[in-house]
Amino acid sequence: MHLRRLRAHREVSQEALADLMQVSQVAVSKMERREDMLLSTLRAFVKALGGRLHVVAKFPSETIELSFQDQKKKPA
Repeated sequence: MHLRRLRAHREVSQEALADLMQVSQVAVSKMERREDMLLSTLRAFVKALGGRLHVVAKFPSETIELSFQDQKKKPA
C-alpha cells in the first residue's frame, strides 16, 4: 500500500499528519510521492499514524523479522 493510501485509510489529513510529525504539509506530500526513503522516516510516518513498522526479509524457506529499534551507535 502506498503511503498516501495508508494515510487516507487511517483517515488522517496531510495537515494533521504534518502536525504529528512536526514537519510541513509539503514535507508530508513529498514523503508520499518518494520512491525511496530512510527507514527512520518511514518509521516516523507510521508511528505518527498510530502504528509500528515491522520489516521482514522473505526467503523461500523462512521469513525473518529485522530489527532496527535497539541499535545504538558504538564508538569507533
